[in-house]
Amino acid sequence: MQKFLSFTLGALMGALVGATVAILLAPSSGEEMRGQIRERTYSLRDELTEAAQSKRIELEKQLQAMRQPKKAVPAETAKG
Repeated sequence: MQKFLSFTLGALMGALVGATVAILLAPSSGEEMRGQIRERTYSLRDELTEAAQSKRIELEKQLQAMRQPKKAVPAETAKG
């Protein structure tokens, strides 16, 4: 879970730095730039939502597997 949170934080920080650099270096008008920022924001939001959903599905599968009762190992098999 820690890796996912670190990745998400890194992605957000990278997006913020990238957007700032783009604003400072772009020769676009203010209106065009706002439109591009809006599109990038929506794109980032969609990517983060998709990543979160995929991680949630993975964690739910792991939780379900943990909740399953463990099958008892027959004594003959355990002795080898």
